[in-house]
Amino acid sequence: MSYAGPGLILTVLFWAVLTLVVAGGVVFSVLAVKGGRWPVIAAAAFLLVAVVMVGLPHPQGPALLGALVALGAVAISAFGGSPAVRTVLSLATRQVVEGEAGGILVAPRDAVDGEPKREVLRGGLTIGILERIATTASILAGVPEAIAVVIAVKGVGRFSELGASEAQERFIIGTFVSLGWAAVCGALAHLAW
Repeated sequence: MSYAGPGLILTVLFWAVLTLVVAGGVVFSVLAVKGGRWPVIAAAAFLLVAVVMVGLPHPQGPALLGALVALGAVAISAFGGSPAVRTVLSLATRQVVEGEAGGILVAPRDAVDGEPKREVLRGGLTIGILERIATTASILAGVPEAIAVVIAVKGVGRFSELGASEAQERFIIGTFVSLGWAAVCGALAHLAW
């Protein structure tokens, strides 16, 4: 009868718990897409627990489990980032009216009373998902310098829409939250793999 030893048992236990924590983060990130603050908070908590787990000294596991955790981190980044941004924006920018295409309605710079508002920052959900995947993948690949390219492309693409102070504030807050979320997910993916 062979005895596996405490080292193997601890390794299996660590990677099983880490995989479950990341899976919980993915589930709550997907649930957060439907709305509500609690799934966002739960996804953030699972993400932080996973980052702490891989940030502390831990046993090296199979490459397949590291890849699975990294894939889960990318999923948390893609799904959980938008709800996190919405949550922070709702706390920071009260009374912002959203348009039909998901942007915000702002008055033209020299607007007169009764002039219709225009919608800016449309497509933020899709841009945010792509931004977070690119940021997370950059960190996972060990090329964090690529994040500067992501920020530059996003800034150039949105420059013409940033005339109104409401749009500027929303853009800056949303970008910081989105990049922060993606960076934490990237750190998890990088440390696990």
